[in-house]
Amino acid sequence: QVQLVESGGGSVQAGGSLRLSCAYSGYTCNQMGWFRQAPGKEREGVAASFRGITYYSDSVKGRFTVSQDNAKKTLYLQMNSLKPEDTAMYYCACAASLYGGTWFRATTYNYWGQGTQVTVSS
Repeated sequence: QVQLVESGGGSVQAGGSLRLSCAYSGYTCNQMGWFRQAPGKEREGVAASFRGITYYSDSVKGRFTVSQDNAKKTLYLQMNSLKPEDTAMYYCACAASLYGGTWFRATTYNYWGQGTQVTVSS
């Protein structure tokens, strides 16, 4: 079993920054990702990390940075130049498979955190 606990969400004005953290414990996460879901929309992949390689959706590329501290067992998402359309609940996800999977598909991941809300006002 893996437990994931997100933190760092909040309310900011457009152009501001936030850093999300996801502390994980239990089984090894070989691939980790960040997803978000806005009201009335499907959950979408935002960023992921697999064996040191990072992936980003086009909507956040150049603004968000995913990083992982294995010693602290924490995944981060640094979000800069935030826009109102970034407003959503953000979820951390863990894939136990050694081979990873399609990073932006929710079905790749076995474990999920409870989410942290990010609200960006214009």
